Amino acid sequence: MIAGTGPADAIDTIVGFARTLRAAGVPATPGRVQSLIDALAVLDPTHRAHLYWAGRASLCGSHDDVERYDRAFEAYFGGEAPHERLRAIAPPRTSSLRPSLADALPPDGAEDDASVPVAVPDASAAEQLRHRDFAAMGDAERAMVDLLLDRLRLPGELRRTRRHRPGGTRDLDRRRILRSVLRQGGEPGRLHRRERRHRPRRVVLVVDVSGSMSAYATALLRFAHAASARGVTPTEVFTLGTRLTRVTTELAHRDPDTAMAAVSRAVPDWSGGTRLGPLLKELLDRWGQRGLVRGAVVVVLSDGWERGDIALLEQQMGRMARLAHRVVWANPRKAREGFEPTAAGLAASLPHVDDFVSGHSIAALEELADVVLGLRRAPVGTNRGSGGVDPYRARGVEPP
Repeated sequence: MIAGTGPADAIDTIVGFARTLRAAGVPATPGRVQSLIDALAVLDPTHRAHLYWAGRASLCGSHDDVERYDRAFEAYFGGEAPHERLRAIAPPRTSSLRPSLADALPPDGAEDDASVPVAVPDASAAEQLRHRDFAAMGDAERAMVDLLLDRLRLPGELRRTRRHRPGGTRDLDRRRILRSVLRQGGEPGRLHRRERRHRPRRVVLVVDVSGSMSAYATALLRFAHAASARGVTPTEVFTLGTRLTRVTTELAHRDPDTAMAAVSRAVPDWSGGTRLGPLLKELLDRWGQRGLVRGAVVVVLSDGWERGDIALLEQQMGRMARLAHRVVWANPRKAREGFEPTAAGLAASLPHVDDFVSGHSIAALEELADVVLGLRRAPVGTNRGSGGVDPYRARGVEPP
């Protein structure tokens, strides 16, 4: 492929090709050029395919450089690049964004056509969707947001366990020291130390699927699936409306669509009424004393509408606050302008809540994940927590 009378002519040709690549935007550094020269010393530089693939492997630093490399190769050496015949059989490649936004939306009318390549939203469109209210989205936006929700994670706050591991700088590991001394015949040796192991706290998600939450329930359950399906943090998921349903097993499917179909079959009270007080009592009676709630971070995703006894709800929220490590309440309506926690159920619950956040968008759910992890706080009674409204005053009672 490289015509010339000797190795010097071949090197001059490669150096000239590298200049052409740099002009085209490919970072053909001297080190990469030297790698190509070393490769061609083993290969046949007069063979077109050898030259093309050696240059592509040596001079291209990313996938974006390949297209520029192909154009420069064809312009510099003339003729079609050897890889052109592979394009007809190679599968289409879809580009990606950063992990939290790298998802796709099929074109209209092509949902069932597997041959249509997937389109990827650009960064600006994905950033707008992160802050869009779930209730204000159309079907196309919901499809894209579902894919973005599948990438979210909900790591648990770390807690110290009773078990130890080697390491640290404070506590002496007396057993290891004693064993070391015995192995050395009583001679003093190294002072071994130990530290407490840390494990993520269990996260309990309670998702309201009543009629007032119908615009948000599906997105919140997709978020619950992303939080529970990975198995990194112990996560339990319950739905409540007129009944309490444990859906942890249904959400264990790795495929989100399969998991959501299983949840729809398991939940009989979708878009019904709301019985927060009795259902929270059932949750604490059946699972709270067993240890699922004790010491866990409990996240209630609800707007706080209650048709039953408000006193019972307040009593059970106080009981939950005593059992759990922290109680986080996420209300999707909190982000609306002029919001005040005037709903009777919400006002009765807020005095027993540690953090009060919104859950109306992807960005809000990312903030919720940070709150659960303990990276930030959204305490009740502050502008960030409850919209600047004192929950006790909203209920018409004096604070204790």
